[in-house]
Amino acid sequence: MTHIHEHATVNTTYPDTRLPVPAASSSAVSWGAIFAGAAAAASLSLILLMLGAGLGLTSISPWESRGLDAGTVGIAAIAWLTFTQIVASGMGGYLAGRLRTKWVDVHTDEVYFRDTAHGFLTWAVAALVSAALLTSTVGAIIGGGAKVVGTVAGGAATATAAGAAGMANASSGAPGNPMDYFVNSMFRGNAAPAPAAPTDPAAAPAPAAPAAPGQDLTPAQLSEVTGIFANSISTGALPAEDRQYVAQLIAQKTGISQQEAEQRVQATYDKAQAKLKETKEKAQQAADAARKATSYLMLWTFISLLAGAFVASLCATYGGRQRDL
Repeated sequence: MTHIHEHATVNTTYPDTRLPVPAASSSAVSWGAIFAGAAAAASLSLILLMLGAGLGLTSISPWESRGLDAGTVGIAAIAWLTFTQIVASGMGGYLAGRLRTKWVDVHTDEVYFRDTAHGFLTWAVAALVSAALLTSTVGAIIGGGAKVVGTVAGGAATATAAGAAGMANASSGAPGNPMDYFVNSMFRGNAAPAPAAPTDPAAAPAPAAPAAPGQDLTPAQLSEVTGIFANSISTGALPAEDRQYVAQLIAQKTGISQQEAEQRVQATYDKAQAKLKETKEKAQQAADAARKATSYLMLWTFISLLAGAFVASLCATYGGRQRDL
């Protein structure tokens, strides 16, 4: 039985002239292109934000009737923030698409998806870098707004007690304390009315001599009266015994009757309560305005970030298409 062995012959005379087929990239993500685009986007975003801040400061003024109003400045700030996100994210996405590795033997739909993903990742990295670089500035804006809302809203919620403590802190002795005005006004002497010219001097009755005013109040008595008003305003009611006691001091100081002194105490107390109510309403309005401003800022920042993500993905597909031409 004959065995036939076939041996393959190797051509050693002429070398292999076939071109090597390029191997496909081992990774579908070109991180170098993503980081390059993200760096460009973060830098451009920082530059545009600084430009916007400079233009904004030149358009406002602390003087009345000068510069733009708060509403116009707010709209301009939102528009500039959106413009910054679109331009910076578009530039970063385009660079990521142009610099990424060319994928071989990949379907067109897969290339489109990868370019879109590269643009989105570029926007995400740029957003994280910008947040890290601008932590102090953004944190100051958001934290300041939240602090205003919390502080003012908390003060409005406890305005009956906290407002009274702020208006009438007897132990502080701070000059210009608003409660000092109300307390001192109760101890004013009555101005003597101008006597009318009598038509018949013989029939004109002799004017009644006013009661002689007593000694001035001591600092301890003034502090005690201020404490009584502070406590009554915080509790929302002025006890009868406190009203009578303060009225006695007023009568001794000014020389008016006890009844008139009690009426003066009650009228002054009503004025202080009205002032406290006005302060509370202003605090509530300020808290509501701060809440709305912070809410609008967060919502429009969210919208601008979404716009930046979309533009970055779109520009990455455009840049990748030009890369593959």
